[in-house]
Amino acid sequence: MKYDIIVAGAGHAGCEAALASAKLGLKTILLTINVDKIALMPCNPSIGGLGKSQLVRELDALGGQMAKTADNTLIQIKVLNRSKGPAVQALRAQIDKKEYEIEMKRILENTQNLTLRQGTINKILVKNSKVFGIETESGLIFRSEAVVITAGTFLRGRIIIGEKDYKAGRMGEYPAMNLTRNLIDLNFNIGRFQTATPPRIDKRTIDFSKTIVQYGDREPLSFSFWDEEKIYENIDCYLTYTNKKTHKIIAQNIEKSPIRSGMVDTHGPRHCPSIDRKVINFPGKKRHPVFIEPEGAHTGEMYLQGLTTSMPAEIQQKIVNSVEGLENARIIRPGYAVEYDYVIPNQLNFTLESKNIENLYFAGQINGTSGYEEAAAQGLIAGINAALKVQGRSHMVLTRDTSYIGVLIDDLLTKDLIEPYRMYTSRAEYRLILRSDNADIRLCGLGNSIGLITDCQYEKVRRKEEKTNKLVSKLQNIILNPDKKNNEILKKIGTSSIDTPLNIYKLLKRPEIRIYDLVDYFIGKRSRYDKGVLEQAETRIKYEGYINRQLAEIKKLGDLERYYLLPNLDYFKIIGLTYEAQEKLTKIKPNTLGQASRIAGVSPADISILMLNLKGRSKKVFN
Repeated sequence: MKYDIIVAGAGHAGCEAALASAKLGLKTILLTINVDKIALMPCNPSIGGLGKSQLVRELDALGGQMAKTADNTLIQIKVLNRSKGPAVQALRAQIDKKEYEIEMKRILENTQNLTLRQGTINKILVKNSKVFGIETESGLIFRSEAVVITAGTFLRGRIIIGEKDYKAGRMGEYPAMNLTRNLIDLNFNIGRFQTATPPRIDKRTIDFSKTIVQYGDREPLSFSFWDEEKIYENIDCYLTYTNKKTHKIIAQNIEKSPIRSGMVDTHGPRHCPSIDRKVINFPGKKRHPVFIEPEGAHTGEMYLQGLTTSMPAEIQQKIVNSVEGLENARIIRPGYAVEYDYVIPNQLNFTLESKNIENLYFAGQINGTSGYEEAAAQGLIAGINAALKVQGRSHMVLTRDTSYIGVLIDDLLTKDLIEPYRMYTSRAEYRLILRSDNADIRLCGLGNSIGLITDCQYEKVRRKEEKTNKLVSKLQNIILNPDKKNNEILKKIGTSSIDTPLNIYKLLKRPEIRIYDLVDYFIGKRSRYDKGVLEQAETRIKYEGYINRQLAEIKKLGDLERYYLLPNLDYFKIIGLTYEAQEKLTKIKPNTLGQASRIAGVSPADISILMLNLKGRSKKVFN
């Protein structure tokens, strides 16, 4: 059986990779261990959050699917960090997990050029350092021009609960036991990580009167730029806390915790530690928050965010029942840890193609990341680049000055992973420019040039940007005189009066003033302007100085990103480089001088020497 592209694994990375490939006209097959578990959310029932929201919006601006499916299946949505600046604000949606799976499977099954099939990969087929297909455990051979591996936590997956362990990719699902050996035979360096999830409990056994209600927002919102914003009927979440009794139970049974007993000796994510580890690491802390989140609109299962543990099942029950409001709570599914293999990502190019095997791509948790959003973003990039290469078109590379996706991939390829990677806003040095709200303006044109964003969608974004520019210009030209009427209005909207003529543009720089008030009082009804246009104009004006500084910094460093380093460059022959730099550069084989400059152990002096020695041997890429 012959296809243009094979995608192995139908988690969030695999779905995005397969959809991108198929929509670009490539005959694509999506293979998965279980077709009833497509786009499963094995951990938290949510999409978005700080840093992650930016990834989803960028994915959406490029033509990905996650944001649209989130809008269709969410049960609560809110804006996080409202009181802070736009660079760190984010959307977060509670998702009906089962509906998300059903909706994503429906989309896959109804996408032209895309075939969905159940099967487990046993071997990647390679000849002359170029992939030509895969072999399944059942012995079937599928041939293709490119292969995208999105195996998630299934490579030699191992579930741990207390002193019990068994082979599984996720709870109740078979692992992929043979692919790791095949990857090692193909000379890939493999690492091993672990992650964990909390117990789920029966909603009917919770005393909600002892918890704090966490409401969704009651305003028009949407994750996707292409969906109409609307007010959703939100299902409430709840907040409670652990206490001294909880911590005492954990402390008394800590030797039974897999992280203390030795059952687990691999690194897990620091950003999402188990309650066992919290008690160990913060012995003086009196309580930790526990968010009680619904797993769907039509299920009684509730997710306990903040109570992750892989303790023995009977101890988990005691831990849960020690928490206020959960005294009589009954566990439906115990928490567990899962260990799995991953491909150390510095073996990949920015396109997510292997440096050593042509047309073989990796995306998602197999690259050492955690989180649905990080996986989906990588899947989209791998799927796009695999398709572009098969079509003989130029590849697509996102850099860290253009997107959070660029930051994600650059970090994976450049930094040493000591734990599963998670995106934070703090990882993006240009986060004021790379906001969640302007991802469409930044990336929609690229999505259109690739072929995943329609001309109609692109024109919508162009009109939004044009209207924003006109509004900013208009605000610069409207001058307020310091008369009694204007000063009374200024007092009414909570700001001080003026004693000299001042344009609205400069007035809006005051932190206490919102653009909505100025438009209502001095221009006309705000309904004349789209919400997105008003917010873009306000952000651009309020943060003009900071934005200009970041743009200047990007311009200053931009040349480094545009120099491509030859993959076979012998750094040990470049006179003047420190030995540490020679070692690190040889190990990572950076794609660009910019990437080389971010490798730990490579100094600015090393970069200068590289530039001097590469005259005539390097070439500029990217326009």
